[in-house]
Amino acid sequence: MRLIGPPLSVAAASLSDVPARITDPEQLKELLGIPFTPEQTACITAPPAPQVIVAGAGSGKTTVMAARVVWLVGTGQVAPEQVLGLTFTNKAAGELAERVRKALVKAGITDPDVIDPDNPPGEPVISTYHAFAGRLLTDHGLRIGLEPTARLLADATRYQLAARVLREAPGPYPALTRSFPDLVGDLLTLDSELAEHLVRPEELRAYDAELLSSLEGAKLSNAELRKIPETAAARRELADLVVRYRAAKRERDLLDFGDQIALSATLARTRAEVGAILRDEFRVVLLDEYQDTSVAQRVLLAGLFGGGTGHPVTAVGDPCQAIYGWRGASVANLDDFPEHFAHADGRLATRQALSENRRSGGRLLDLANGLAEPLRALHAGVEALRPAPGAEHDGQVRCALLRTHAEEIDWIADSLAHLVRTGKEPGEIAVLCRTATDFAEIQGALVARDVPVEVVGLSGLLHLPEVADLVAVCEVLQDPGANASLVRLLTGPRWRIGPRDLALLGRRARLLVSHARVGADDDPDRRLAAAVEGVDPSEVISLADALDTFLEAPLEDPAEADDGLPFSADARVRFARLAAELRDLRRSLADPLMDVLHRVLAVTGLEVELSASPHALAARRRETLSNFLDVAASFAASDGEATLLAFLGFLRTAAQYEKGLDNALPGGENTVKVLTAHKSKGLEWDVVAVPGLVTGTFPSTQGREKWTAQGKVLPHELRGDADTLPDIEAWDSRGMKAFHEAMKEHQHTEELRLGYVTFTRPRSLLLGSGHWWGPSQKRPRGPSDFLHALYEHCAAGYGEIEAWAEEPEENEENPALHEAAADHAWPLPLDDTALARRRAAAETVLAYLERVASHENAHPSAPSAVHDPTSYDDPDWPPPEDAESPHEDPFDEAYGDLAHDEAPYGEDDVPEEGLLEDDGDDDADWESWSTDRPTVPHQAAAPEARPHPAGPPPLTPEEARTIASWDRDLDALTGELLRARASVTDVPLPASLTASQLLELAADPDGFAQELARPMPRPPQPAARRGTRFHAWVEARFEELRLPMLEPDELPGSEAEIADERDLEALKDAFERTPYAHRTPYRVEVPFQLAIAGRVVRGRIDAVYRKEGNDGTTYEIVDWKTSRTRTADPLQLAVYRLAWAEQQGVPLESVTTTFLYVRSGEVVRPDGLPDRAALERLLLDEPSSGEPPGERVTEGR
Repeated sequence: MRLIGPPLSVAAASLSDVPARITDPEQLKELLGIPFTPEQTACITAPPAPQVIVAGAGSGKTTVMAARVVWLVGTGQVAPEQVLGLTFTNKAAGELAERVRKALVKAGITDPDVIDPDNPPGEPVISTYHAFAGRLLTDHGLRIGLEPTARLLADATRYQLAARVLREAPGPYPALTRSFPDLVGDLLTLDSELAEHLVRPEELRAYDAELLSSLEGAKLSNAELRKIPETAAARRELADLVVRYRAAKRERDLLDFGDQIALSATLARTRAEVGAILRDEFRVVLLDEYQDTSVAQRVLLAGLFGGGTGHPVTAVGDPCQAIYGWRGASVANLDDFPEHFAHADGRLATRQALSENRRSGGRLLDLANGLAEPLRALHAGVEALRPAPGAEHDGQVRCALLRTHAEEIDWIADSLAHLVRTGKEPGEIAVLCRTATDFAEIQGALVARDVPVEVVGLSGLLHLPEVADLVAVCEVLQDPGANASLVRLLTGPRWRIGPRDLALLGRRARLLVSHARVGADDDPDRRLAAAVEGVDPSEVISLADALDTFLEAPLEDPAEADDGLPFSADARVRFARLAAELRDLRRSLADPLMDVLHRVLAVTGLEVELSASPHALAARRRETLSNFLDVAASFAASDGEATLLAFLGFLRTAAQYEKGLDNALPGGENTVKVLTAHKSKGLEWDVVAVPGLVTGTFPSTQGREKWTAQGKVLPHELRGDADTLPDIEAWDSRGMKAFHEAMKEHQHTEELRLGYVTFTRPRSLLLGSGHWWGPSQKRPRGPSDFLHALYEHCAAGYGEIEAWAEEPEENEENPALHEAAADHAWPLPLDDTALARRRAAAETVLAYLERVASHENAHPSAPSAVHDPTSYDDPDWPPPEDAESPHEDPFDEAYGDLAHDEAPYGEDDVPEEGLLEDDGDDDADWESWSTDRPTVPHQAAAPEARPHPAGPPPLTPEEARTIASWDRDLDALTGELLRARASVTDVPLPASLTASQLLELAADPDGFAQELARPMPRPPQPAARRGTRFHAWVEARFEELRLPMLEPDELPGSEAEIADERDLEALKDAFERTPYAHRTPYRVEVPFQLAIAGRVVRGRIDAVYRKEGNDGTTYEIVDWKTSRTRTADPLQLAVYRLAWAEQQGVPLESVTTTFLYVRSGEVVRPDGLPDRAALERLLLDEPSSGEPPGERVTEGR
């Protein structure tokens, strides 16, 4: 990534050249039109000196930072380009840059109409912390021996490289007992922790060696104490792998984000001249979300701009919102800012506060303040939030405690559906969960009530059943020891293995390892639990290995099995089929990642079943599956050698850190957003629902991973924030007990922060709920401290208690455990009427094909369609819709209420439990299509038809099966013959198209059909890859998200005619001369999905610029063209325009479109672009009534 603005080596402008245009705070308020509070005014107009602003939730910190820039520039204290602003996310950096730019323009300090390519107006440099560190290394890395050509590792490459290091490591590593995919994640986690705290692997190994030595004489009296030396030994071995991983990165000239920060901190600590250069370059520095910085980031920033220099640094943050400690953030950085950034004379930096919340109503703030009271006592300068004047009585809380988890989900869904029906926009509603466990149930309940819903983030997708099942199959393929994943598959609706057979499978797995005899006293449940837990790899109990034995053992005679375990006959058949399926899939593990995933989908039938169902929930889950495959494609494209193993490691990390690891943000669609509480930070909605406020869940009692039990966790003593974390006084049971109690208290504080963040997201309405009985718990849960706080708040007259279930009786049992488990047929069952209609439709097609074939043979020149005189068309066929079936939609029964929380999918030859035929024949259902067909109403014999002779004698079952196989062979051969004779082949249009494919369809329908029918492999295109790099460079230049790689035909710049690296650099220089290089885009590389004529068109918009005017907000979509000729199709911009307008909910007329031909600087704005109706006519192959779009060249270089 690159910083916006001039490179760091450019000398700063003289302050004497900056005229003063603002003289007092009142003038600033008038120019910006913002009635700043006295607190805000004090922070904005403070002298250029170090200060820390403790900004409460919703207190307008971004507005204050932007106004401070205007004040300092407007009063002549600093030039615009001498301001450096740093924040965490690309979204926040873009918003801050936009706020600052608009404020400077509004105050009349910069003129947006003056664009001089040779002397552009200065702009503040707004960046992310990581991007700043990367640019610092590019400019000054040689001072510590780092080549400026080092490349940043993509996620795929990180996992791929770590997996390669693990495979090639000589070992042995006896202490590393976890599975291979787990070790990949552990290696990367420990590497990141070492980098975040500036600890060398050698220091860690020495610490653990000393720890092991000190534990030799200690009395390790319990399992927790005995675990400590095992963990220390594992951490030492893992540290050795980290050394190898870092060496592999150096050999390949690669860096990851942790390396960037660690090396930059080293540069700042050891090269004082770099700090002097940057302090001269940036006279004012703004640090956003400072409570989320890590130790290494604090060392970097203090080394450059602190250390007693008195440099004007303003840090903004809120210790009550420090919710990222689990990934290296240290809230102590904010508390200790006055010491780290002291004045030159030794005085501590100033601490100020912002406490007026302009987001939420006063009643909501009362609740948040009550929760945060213990937090305010822990941190200096934190004040209780105050509502804006006049909003003291605004905001409402509704709470409910339901009897069961299912009733709670219904209450949440009913409440939100009522709000949507009464006028609330779905996009103004969010459901915030502590974990993603309930995402599938919430999504299903909202879809059932016709409420549009979107699950946000990769971690959310992984908890949805269709994705979880796909990942489970992949884990079993990659790791035979993935017992939990295999159990998920076996107990699902496809295979339906019962507890007894599952326990017996666990026993057989144990026997394969121990070679023990089956004893009468063995406990199957205990054996199964041990198999699923995961043990020493040398004695791993693999259910997958046990499954493979059913391919060898005879199925017909269980007595012949060598272990004598009494498996049911049904289970033996299903075990064998699944084992064969997995064995077949394992043959493709060496294929590219996307090929493996699509093959799994094809073999299991998941994609087909979801596509075949008209159910609304199935439609949402098709979108979910598509989104997950997009993530996989992005992962695979960022490394051409990405494997399934690396991808699974990536997914495990995302699932483990579901609190916001992935960068996905809620889209602009008008849908209810479902996301975790961690991902909600920095966002706001009118209505927020928080389910799961039950004991042990929210606040959670599951603490942070302890370094005493996890080898991937850095010991507290080595961390840079060790003073804020619990320590162990003595290596005995009393010391460990005290340590665990201190860790619980630490976790409780972290949960309070998360609750504070969650309950300050709504503007007007907060819904909170809990339940007594969970879906599978034997003991009741009951309301958590948070739900009790909501109850007391409502009971005091500040909200409504909509339901509050009584506590269950002492001996009462969970009703969910006594509900009859639903039997789910596979494939999905059809009622009699629907089945008859499908068979009739098949008969119609077969009869028509037979008539066409026989007529062509007898009369080659005759018309292809001839009416059969022996049949007539029944005017009452098909029956009306209201006469189809009195039953419920079969998909509702088989899919909507799954006890297993997953969609049924898979083969169509797996019958219901206990309903298999004794002879094992599974083809009877198919044979009925050929030997026992029902009467087809619209092809019944005509009344005048002559009678047929008496039928042949009935067939024996064996004869019926033989004839049925002939019928199927003949049908297949007939169809193949007809297709071969056809002069024109109809190719179905895919349900999902890329924007590039849509252009191909419009330009050459026949060629596009040929490509669909017989796709040809594409040769490597270095020029296209350089075009992609140009797009990525533009994106990085504007500080937006890294470019997710797409399918080959979706690659931005794939049309590029870039000859070589020199040509690529020339393109970059040419772009800098265009007017768009000096404007801040509103969005860069924006993905979209647009539904047109029943098809989904996917694409990615290069850049969107937003302009505020008297007539409202307008948008300009710009597409970079790097080719040498003007061959761009305006239809591309038409699709982009429609997608953006509908995504943002704005009129089509407010969106303009532009092609920027980068080489020449020519700007082309096509006229008369087609609207939605015209684009739908294109997809439906209907004639268009309009003229093709024209071009209008509006600007040159």
